[in-house]
Amino acid sequence: MTEKNRCAWCKGDELYERYHDEEWGQPVYDDHKLFEFLLLETFQAGLSWITILRKRENFRKAFDDFDYKKIASYSDKKIEELLQDAGIIRNRLKVLAAVSNAQAFMKIQDEFGSFSKYYWDFTDGKIIDNKFISLSQVPATTPLSDKISKDMKKRGFKFVGSTVIYANMQATGMVNDHIAECWTKKN
Repeated sequence: MTEKNRCAWCKGDELYERYHDEEWGQPVYDDHKLFEFLLLETFQAGLSWITILRKRENFRKAFDDFDYKKIASYSDKKIEELLQDAGIIRNRLKVLAAVSNAQAFMKIQDEFGSFSKYYWDFTDGKIIDNKFISLSQVPATTPLSDKISKDMKKRGFKFVGSTVIYANMQATGMVNDHIAECWTKKN
């Protein structure tokens, strides 16, 4: 069996390759899944994505299957429990941001009907399909990620800098940054 040609960032780690092949760059429109990616991306700030990916199931369990309605009403006791959970990233500011981001997420749902509508309206519902040949061409931020980041911060979100937002745009398929030779780009 021949090896699939993949984006270089995921090569050599089975979990990373499966994530790349099955999720990364696939359009996500479901609010629950969008919140999951947002929560994970905010915890990733300053760390590698593989670190978060390896802890993803721990995050799922600790954060009530990414139920933003539950997370929005976490008590101080629950926050302290999370800060003792070695299975996740135990950063107080990020844990508190998960709660305030869940609250901001629901405000956007109230205003726009869904978070998905709000988020995808930035691209008029279209996928930005970049035609990069190598990983070195893929940016860390773009003017659009700057714009989304600024708007989300204005709405009360935390840990949503432009780099985090661009990574989220890639993960949720708003941006397709698979390199040209990647097998997923050819399908």
